[in-house]
Amino acid sequence: MAKYYICLDIGGTKVLGAVFNEKREIVHRIKKKTKASGDDSQNIENTIISVVEELLSEFKIDIKDVSAIAAGAPGVINIEKGIVLFSPNLPWKNYEIKKAIENKFKVPFFIGNDVNVGVYGEWKYGAAKGKKQVVGLFVGTGMGAGLILDGKLFTGYNDKGAECGHMILDPEGPKCNCGQRGCLEAFSSKQGIIDYIRTQVSRGRECTLDKAAKKGILKSKALKTAYDEGDEVAIEAVDRACHYLAIGVGNLINTFSPEVVILGGGVIESMGDVFLSKVLKEVDRYCMPSIRDTVTIANAALGDDSILYGSLAMIDDMLKK
Repeated sequence: MAKYYICLDIGGTKVLGAVFNEKREIVHRIKKKTKASGDDSQNIENTIISVVEELLSEFKIDIKDVSAIAAGAPGVINIEKGIVLFSPNLPWKNYEIKKAIENKFKVPFFIGNDVNVGVYGEWKYGAAKGKKQVVGLFVGTGMGAGLILDGKLFTGYNDKGAECGHMILDPEGPKCNCGQRGCLEAFSSKQGIIDYIRTQVSRGRECTLDKAAKKGILKSKALKTAYDEGDEVAIEAVDRACHYLAIGVGNLINTFSPEVVILGGGVIESMGDVFLSKVLKEVDRYCMPSIRDTVTIANAALGDDSILYGSLAMIDDMLKK
């Protein structure tokens, strides 16, 4: 019987992969950069295949030792068919990734929206364990959300729901990769932060992150360093992102009355408690006191591994069916 599980976190700039053993422990991991530009969908697929192959090779196991592969990826995903219908941060549209990976490795492959999967991981193994009503917002290259309602992962009709990162906060606001304007993602994601810094630099302001912003590639750790060193534009960009994130969190608290709101993703992880503390200072302005009183807001406990653990939980659920 196969003893291992391979889980993937597919992002706009990287693919993180891990091998889990039967005890649900990560025993090996690797990360590879991706180039998710233009319409080169094959590039991302090749990176995924490369990550899986290197995990097998480096950990010295055969694909026959693997029960299944699972992944979280950004976008609207048909879970049952394993088709990425649309992804604002990857060059995938109606992309049959399940078929491609299963044809390559001959083991079951499952895929879900990355933040749905990440929040599911936090619910099964992390900060939301034991809760029945959970809202999760993950701040990365984009902005995703996940909902646990009445003790079940909510994905909406045809798995198209929970796109809370695309709630529109200002219809005249900055353009989002989804095609709309003024989405929470356009303000509070890393892409939103990059766009703000780029705009300020174009106006003649100095910023230590100007070169990264111009290239459109900003590492979260570099943002944290600039913030800690007092870079005025970087601080403004973070404050702006947190302001709109607090508005988004307030709207979600009013809508769902969750027990806990989980903040996760690469930006949150790298910035420590910066985002959490700023959101906590502002969020009360944007939600009803009687609802806010029963809600805890916390950072994800699993950090960068939330999506990996969620993928593992997805494997457990799917193999039982």
